[in-house]
Amino acid sequence: MSNILEMRDVAFAWPGRGAFGIEVADFKLAAREKLLLIGPSGSGKSTLLALIAGIVAPDRGRIDVLGTDLAAIGPAARDRFRAEHIGVIFQMFNLLPYGSVIDNVLLPLSFAPSRRARVGTPDAAKAEATRLLTRLGLDERHIASRTAANLSVGQQQRVAAARALIGRPDLVIADEPTSALDRNRQTAFLDLLFGELDAAGAALMMVSHDETLAPRFDRVARLDEIARPMAFAEDAA
Repeated sequence: MSNILEMRDVAFAWPGRGAFGIEVADFKLAAREKLLLIGPSGSGKSTLLALIAGIVAPDRGRIDVLGTDLAAIGPAARDRFRAEHIGVIFQMFNLLPYGSVIDNVLLPLSFAPSRRARVGTPDAAKAEATRLLTRLGLDERHIASRTAANLSVGQQQRVAAARALIGRPDLVIADEPTSALDRNRQTAFLDLLFGELDAAGAALMMVSHDETLAPRFDRVARLDEIARPMAFAEDAA
């Protein structure tokens, strides 16, 4: 099975005093693979996801996603690449608070011509957004009349998931996407998420503190198996 993601000799540090950084010697994610990443808060999971999504660029090394080295292209090119190929479920959701539920789901298509083309006409895109939202447990009342700011945290989480899935991206990155759901809704959410990923042929890299989710995934990794905190001169003093 070919790899959708390869990281080699990667290092990144957030700027500023008391900066935090991580190093990744070698990491691969196979096409269609579903990986659960486990690690404590503050260990660098969100930093790793930001690197893979091209939100930030490494200080050194290669991050190849679908054969494109994200370390070798500029911020605008990374943004375009992410919009076309990567669906991201952010931990804080990053929804437009006063946008409608449908508009929030459709937002990535505004920046991704190929992804938009896979969905079809504007009417077809709205129908697909509605289908995803319905499958993820939002009823017509929430879809038709509410803004993101008027949804519960769990409902916002599901809108963020639908936004990540629309247009069948090649890779979905999810940062604690089940944290606001109870156990029954977690199970239903993962059933639907995995079904959509399988239909799209997409890979998943998901962060969670909940190790009981492990049996659902193809592979489970602890962050310290992939990345290590970067050593700074002041730490060694």
